[in-house]
Amino acid sequence: MRPDTLFSLTGRRALVTGAGRGLGFQIARALAGAGAQVWITGRSPAPLEAACAALAAEGGMAHPLAFDLADAAGRRDALAEARPDILVNNVGARDRRGLGAFDDAAIRALIETDLIATISLSRDAAGAMAARGHGRVISVTSIVGPMARPGDSVYPIAKEGVAAMTRAMAVEYGPMGVTANAIAPGMFATETNASMTEDAAVTDFVRLRNPLGRWGRPEEIAGAALFLASDAASYVNGHVLVVDGGHSVRF
Repeated sequence: MRPDTLFSLTGRRALVTGAGRGLGFQIARALAGAGAQVWITGRSPAPLEAACAALAAEGGMAHPLAFDLADAAGRRDALAEARPDILVNNVGARDRRGLGAFDDAAIRALIETDLIATISLSRDAAGAMAARGHGRVISVTSIVGPMARPGDSVYPIAKEGVAAMTRAMAVEYGPMGVTANAIAPGMFATETNASMTEDAAVTDFVRLRNPLGRWGRPEEIAGAALFLASDAASYVNGHVLVVDGGHSVRF
């Protein structure tokens, strides 16, 4: 492993879900910048096309795939087109309510998107990777998975399920040349979190609780994703890499 090629993804094909903006876009940007051909997914075509244009302007190769991750046919078509060596499960719906405020239908809807669809896509992608003898499955979980706070219940349950899926896939597909790892982001200043970043009380909480004293910048997720996708992480399997500025370790 030469240092100058350790993080190269030249010749690789990557599928990144929910990559029209935010952390997903920054992950796609990092993979494309390292030489991978990237397919980015989302439900709306316009943001995907804009994201692909931005990556192309930087010299990257990117293609849009508009579909709902909960749609089984859409998942199959996406895998058939992209044929990924690298899958990044980034899609995650959020519904900040206490458990008592959820009826069964709302629970099922969130779990379907955040966990079941992710398991299904990962299973099918890993099966194809295993047949080729090489692959990377990278899932974006959250630091809220192993922790808890009132008023935000089902999302952490689903994300902890994704972490468990990562461990299960690591031991099942590792012998076939496919590694499975996860990234657990902390509090990032993304478009989705705009209402929180503009709230002085929340920003004060971040400043006091986080050892770095600030929100994460979306581009700061890129290094972790590139590492796990590259040959630099060839012996990393079943790991959840926390990227939170130290938020989750501060007592």
